[in-house]
Amino acid sequence: MTCSNYGPSEPLPELPADLRTLAVDALDQVVSERSELAELWADAANGSKGRHDITRLRDVLDPPVPP
Repeated sequence: MTCSNYGPSEPLPELPADLRTLAVDALDQVVSERSELAELWADAANGSKGRHDITRLRDVLDPPVPP
């Protein structure tokens, strides 16, 4: 959990679509099977939290389409 003292005082502007796409691609690489970070998470006691946090961030950048 973060303290609000460290967050922005104003709402952040909407990220342009091209930056959102780049960010989603980067997050996908972080959790891919070939990622060393993903391998380290698999060995860590709280590794599932890291994956969950990445999924949450990815869903903000590229919201899933409701069924």
